[in-house]
This record gives sequence, structure tokens and C-alpha cells, in this order.
Amino acid sequence: MMNWGPELAVILGIIEGLTEFLPVSSTGHLILVGHALGFTGDIASNVEISIQLGSILAIIAYERAKLSSLASHALREQRDFRSLVAARGTTSWTSLVQKSIQAQPNLWFVIGLGLAFLPAALVGFFAHKTIKEHLFSPTTVAISLIVGGIIILAVERMQSRVRVKELLQVTPRSALWVGIAQCASLIPGMSRSGSTIVGGLLAGFDRRVATEYSFFLALPTMIIATIYQMLKSQAAFSQQDYVALGIGLVVSFVVAWAVIAAFLTFVQRHSLSVFAYYRMVLGVIVLLVVR
Repeated sequence: MMNWGPELAVILGIIEGLTEFLPVSSTGHLILVGHALGFTGDIASNVEISIQLGSILAIIAYERAKLSSLASHALREQRDFRSLVAARGTTSWTSLVQKSIQAQPNLWFVIGLGLAFLPAALVGFFAHKTIKEHLFSPTTVAISLIVGGIIILAVERMQSRVRVKELLQVTPRSALWVGIAQCASLIPGMSRSGSTIVGGLLAGFDRRVATEYSFFLALPTMIIATIYQMLKSQAAFSQQDYVALGIGLVVSFVVAWAVIAAFLTFVQRHSLSVFAYYRMVLGVIVLLVVR
């Protein structure tokens, strides 16, 4: 049995950074590693969610230029949209919104992120306790890994028509479909990244756009989930626990930064099939071990 401390924090930080943005489930891997090392219970569940903060900061750092540009343009376009509404006259709201989506893409990209965030947020809010109590187990993770791998293979072989080749072409309607797909990630082992990328592919995104949109959608989803969990777990963490968690966050930040860059390059040339096969093989091994 390995107790929570700097050494375990480094191990979990590496696991989190390596798996958070790949379609293989970081939570699933953290649960499996935790059980293998004897690190279980409330503090393990808290760490498995809180340590995601390092990966969140890695996205912000990696995408800082796009995030800054998006925020500044969206603020300006919000003023333009208000002017458009004020001068709409007899124009229908449907026509006005369609026109605005073309004229203010940054604003509607941000609105779309909000819409995409809502489904999983609502389901998670009401079902989080039940999921944490009953589904955070190696068996659940193993089954989810296998099912998720089969879904990835099926979607990759569908060869859906690509309609979205740039991030700012993602409409609120498409974003909402990705958000609905993200609900599957609430089951440990399904993978937030895998669920949103698959949702994007089904919505007509090319593979790189689906992947990068998954990164952007991770920000509101993971920030709120992590802050919520860290506030809830204040009483469970001692000062030494926070020191270890800080080490884990730094490690996950560095590893996640490298993975983000490598994964975006990978998906431009390759399908996600290798991750699907990895998921299924790992899932079968886990089922054989825990049986």
C-alpha cells in the first residue's frame, strides 16, 4: 500500500498529464493506478479530481494566444450584436441570429461553449454523489474502456462528411451536440476527451477541430468541477496533503503541455483507432485481474 505523499503525487501527476487529453480516460487510469497501489477512499477520490487543475493550466498556457484573441473579439462582437438587435426592425429573431453567427463568430463560439457545458453540468450536479459512490471502481472503468473503444472504432469507420474545418465554424447547435456527448464522460472510464471528440466527429468536425474543441470545452467543465471538489475536500486535506497535491499539479502541468502539442500533431495524420485498441486491451486485462 502506498500512502499519499510527494512520491505518489508525482506518479499520479504523470498519469493525469499523459491521459487527460487523450481519448483513454484520465479518471479511469487514476482509479486503476490508485487501486493497484492501494490508494483508495475519500482522499483518493478527491485527489483524482483535484489534480486535474494542472492539466487545466496547461490548456490555458498552450492556448493563451487564442484564448486572449477569442475574449477580446467576443467582447467587441457582443457590442456589435446589441447594435444589430437594436436596429433589427421587422427582421425575425431566427434571421437575426443566423446573420449574427456569420458576422460575430467569436461571440457565438463562446455562447456555444456555454451551451456545450450545460448538459454534463446538470447531469453531474444531480448524479455526482451516486456516480462517485457506485461507479468509481476498476470493473466499471474496464467495461467503460471497452465500450468506449468500440464506439471510437465505429465512429472512425463511419467517415462522416466533414463540414467544420475551423474552430470558429462551430455553431451553437453543433456545440450542444458535443455537450450532450460529453455526458457519457461522467461514467469513469468513458473519457471526457474521447466523448467530446467523438461528439465533434459525429457533428461533422474534422479530427483536429474536434480535438481542439475538446480542449476548449475542457476549460469550463474541468475548472468548475475541480474548484467544487477542492472546496468540498478542504477538511479532508492537511497542509502536507496540499504540498503533495501542489507537486502533482506541477508534474501534470508539464506532462499535459507536451501531450497537447503532440496529440494535435498526431490527429492531423492519424485516426484514433490506436487509442480504441489500447482501451479495449486494457479493459480486458483489468477484467481478468479483478475477476
